[in-house]
Amino acid sequence: MSRILIVDDEPSILSVLSTLLRKNGHDVTPANGGQAALDLLEKNAYDLMLSDIKMEPINGLELLDTARKVCPDMSVVLVTGYGSIKTAVEAMKGGAFDYITKPFKMDELLLTVQRALQYRSAMVENATLRAKLDARAYFANIVAESASMRKLCEMVQRVAPTDATVLIVGESGTGKEIVARAIHHNSHRKDAPFVPVNCAAMPETLLESEMFGHVKGAFTGASSEKTGLFESAQGGTLFLDEIGAMPLSLQAKFLRVLQDKHIRKVGGNQSYAVDVRVIAATNEPLEKKMARQEFREDLFYRISVIPIEIAPLRERREDIMPLVSFFVEQARKTDQKISIDLEAQRILESYNWPGNVRELENAIRHAATFTRDGTIRRDDLPVKIVEAVSRLGPPLLAAGEVEEYRGKSLRSFLRTREREYIQAVIDKMKGDKEDAARALNISLATLYRKLSEEEAPE
Repeated sequence: MSRILIVDDEPSILSVLSTLLRKNGHDVTPANGGQAALDLLEKNAYDLMLSDIKMEPINGLELLDTARKVCPDMSVVLVTGYGSIKTAVEAMKGGAFDYITKPFKMDELLLTVQRALQYRSAMVENATLRAKLDARAYFANIVAESASMRKLCEMVQRVAPTDATVLIVGESGTGKEIVARAIHHNSHRKDAPFVPVNCAAMPETLLESEMFGHVKGAFTGASSEKTGLFESAQGGTLFLDEIGAMPLSLQAKFLRVLQDKHIRKVGGNQSYAVDVRVIAATNEPLEKKMARQEFREDLFYRISVIPIEIAPLRERREDIMPLVSFFVEQARKTDQKISIDLEAQRILESYNWPGNVRELENAIRHAATFTRDGTIRRDDLPVKIVEAVSRLGPPLLAAGEVEEYRGKSLRSFLRTREREYIQAVIDKMKGDKEDAARALNISLATLYRKLSEEEAPE
């Protein structure tokens, strides 16, 4: 049932139109004049407004102008007894869907109303679809084959519509900024700025000025007033990477901003209200810095309302080859497709990736640069990766083994080879699983879990 607002300063016309549209299944609200319509528009949502043009003191064109600002998704049809081209052009330029002239035929009016409602429905559907496609396009940058990354994406989708402060924890190179951008891009703040800042990359003496801005003459060299990052991110998201590097002296001021939603520029006396969502990230658990009294406990609880942890790449090997495929597509400079032979795949799957996703991306760019025929082979990969795998890993996949894996899923292949690799490291460590876990850079619990995992059915 469509909600229709009818506006006219003649009660008889309101009565006739209301009765007609209600009989055709619409939810109708009559408004006697433009001011009454404005009062209703401020409190209610309508699918269509059907309004007379000649009204006092607010005429239909003036009402149209205000209605387009208050309810931009609402269709508007204007009714006039002055069917001049000038009036029609003015109405259409003002955003009206259509207009009809008095005296009008009932069938004509009903048809125009139906078309206006269909147009409004299509526009809303298209906007929703564009938003979904936009979000999907952005999530395409997050490869989520592993269970941990699928769970992370679910968390992003759930937390994005809120204004809760998020703390992203993950090793360097795991993609913390990508996750932060996904949260911003799927929030109601997506059309406002996303402002990233690396707290570890700025000198302590400049960080406060960068965050909050400064007034002219605040310190030597402050020749003009400066807008801070909080102001730059107004209405949007401020992403603080490596927040653990923020000096204690600034942490107290930052905490006050989060609590009061006001900033004060360095050297200034005036406070400014800010509406900014904060997403923080760290590559070292802040609990350790708190234990060393390098990070404030009250600030920790303020920024970690929603904690999100990104597992290192070595603990989610199912994501390696999908990431490789993603980076291969990005690395292509021509229409020529790039493929990876099985030996190179095995090396990529077996390497521990201490630099995580960033290191993998760089390795694929390196290999794509040096491949001669469009196929990435062992010799195209960075030497340190090949040598690291050769020191610990079992023999690389031989040509005769290809048939054994024909028809198996990539996940099945990865799990089988991962177990073989882990067992080879255990053998190398003479059965000592603790030493093997340290060599693999995983916890002992993770090692036991991976050894006990059953192969997924095809």
